[in-house]
Amino acid sequence: MLLRLIAPLRQLMLTLLLALMAMLIAPTVHATEAEVTAAKLETTDEGYRISASFSFELSRGLVDAISKEIPLSFTTEVEMTRPRWYWFDEKTIRSTQTVRIAYNPWTRNYTATINNGLQQNFPTLEDALALVLRPRRWIVAEKGSLTPGAVYNVGIKLKLDLSYLPKTFLITSLNDSDWRFSSDWKRFTFKVEEK
Repeated sequence: MLLRLIAPLRQLMLTLLLALMAMLIAPTVHATEAEVTAAKLETTDEGYRISASFSFELSRGLVDAISKEIPLSFTTEVEMTRPRWYWFDEKTIRSTQTVRIAYNPWTRNYTATINNGLQQNFPTLEDALALVLRPRRWIVAEKGSLTPGAVYNVGIKLKLDLSYLPKTFLITSLNDSDWRFSSDWKRFTFKVEEK
């Protein structure tokens, strides 16, 4: 009787070992990450504009979501702080720009909306994503809001903003790695011109 139990037990152990090895060897699926490829702050007559570009490819799941009429919102965040030797850094400026991309099956166009204002139609998803990859230069600080001659630490980041998703879809997206999409902070310094 004991000999009849050993053979199935051995088969079960071999099956479990092969399944464990398959899990370790199989490539893991990671969320697509974005990268900040360039970023700089420019002084203009109106104020200080951020100029940036990003690099990423949307996963198949995100492309399918857009084609199924689920709009995606990409938020670019900019933070500026002024270092102080006697206390914590002074948090000076925080600015965001959100580009929402949606597909309209009736017109077969992609609509990109910037900060719930300016809307533009595009024939392809790649054309609409150009607004995310190279966001328009927007004013992150008014002309007189920064101290002349001071050095500021500037950080910029891009993320897929899940707060704009419909609440019923939000629960599903939190468990899917395709929806965890963001870049790391790119940090650089900016010296304000003297008057």
